[in-house]
Amino acid sequence: MVTPPEKPPAPSRRRWLVGALAAGALHGAHAQFRVEISGVGATQLPIAIAKFRDEDRSGQSISGIVRADLERSGVFRVVDSSGDLDETARPDYALWRTRGADALVAGSAARLVDGRFDVRYKLWDVVKGADLGGQAFAVPAADLRLTAHRIADAVYERLTGDRGVFSTRIAYVTRVANRYTLRITDADGEGGQVALNSTQPIISPAWSPDGKSLSYVSFESGKAVVWVQNVASGERHVIANFRGSNSAPAWSPNGSTLAVTLSRDGNSQIYLMDPKGGNVRRVTQSSAIDTEPVFAPDGKSLYFVSDRGGSPQIYRVGIGGGSPERITFTGGYNISPAISPDGKTLAYIDRDAGQFKVTTLDLAGGTVRTLSDTVDDENPSFAPNGKLIIYATRVQGRDVLMTTTLDGRIRTRLLSSGEDVREPTWGPFGR
Repeated sequence: MVTPPEKPPAPSRRRWLVGALAAGALHGAHAQFRVEISGVGATQLPIAIAKFRDEDRSGQSISGIVRADLERSGVFRVVDSSGDLDETARPDYALWRTRGADALVAGSAARLVDGRFDVRYKLWDVVKGADLGGQAFAVPAADLRLTAHRIADAVYERLTGDRGVFSTRIAYVTRVANRYTLRITDADGEGGQVALNSTQPIISPAWSPDGKSLSYVSFESGKAVVWVQNVASGERHVIANFRGSNSAPAWSPNGSTLAVTLSRDGNSQIYLMDPKGGNVRRVTQSSAIDTEPVFAPDGKSLYFVSDRGGSPQIYRVGIGGGSPERITFTGGYNISPAISPDGKTLAYIDRDAGQFKVTTLDLAGGTVRTLSDTVDDENPSFAPNGKLIIYATRVQGRDVLMTTTLDGRIRTRLLSSGEDVREPTWGPFGR
């Protein structure tokens, strides 16, 4: 097998063999997204989210952010929410039932004398006529969006029993002309900061499990090099700059180890190392191209892509090495594995008749499901609660980000004006 020459990814967005082909201070981010939600869930809880009293004076549509978060989850359907109501009122349950609401959220955002905002909300069960409680937050104006996301998280968890992910973060890469930017934002693509600007490609960002660091591949030095960067301070260091390609970093669940793809010993293989770049040890031993490693949630094995069977498929191997087990058998071309937090579902990209689609495999039952209705999908990444997947795709000539529920019924498109958006990765719980 001839190893391709090292160079940045070609203009084509399709690059499964990133391991073979490739592999600052923080500033305010300015990407502006327009969110489009499509599809209808099998079962959705009808909820009313009243406009928060005085939110117009806060500079943020708190109720609007909560509404968009809950709609994007696929679990809720927002009904007529008009009316004058805040957290101090006792709602007219009969009125809200006529509007079809099973649950109701209302609140307020009052400016305090020190410039902060007192944000409060309350949640009611309209069907039972019950007060489900609420919370109060005293926050600076800069934290109003985050507070709205946390309210959505609390409502989601109270009504579903599952932890919400709206206050988590995502990382992704934007491109305008020949300018690449690694961004860290809220889960809806808004807010956040710029982690790195470069005239050379940035690919394969990956979050550390504590959310404090990002690893990624940058071509800024003229070749593919793996970096680790502190999210808060912007401080960064090289962990892999060996001969040949250095690519596809992935963190172990406890943050003590990174898996990377290196071709330093010939063809691209999977290696492990510590977050400083030391203690390098080889995992796979083959004459094939092995790349795109990702740890299983228990940290004991790795899923990765290999063409050892003649075409790209997904395999699993213990972190100590040994004989890999083939995982994907449906379709002749499967790449970009991602594992759900509970370890039960594998998401990946399947190519069928020239179309690249986000696909899932139930690892226990073997059920394969195509989730997307687009044809040029890349880089699936699970939300930390396992209920949503974010991925990149191409729509009407633009690179965009999408999220989808695991049944594929509800999809959200994040459209960024003037920028192509790719390489998404969903961060862990916590900020």
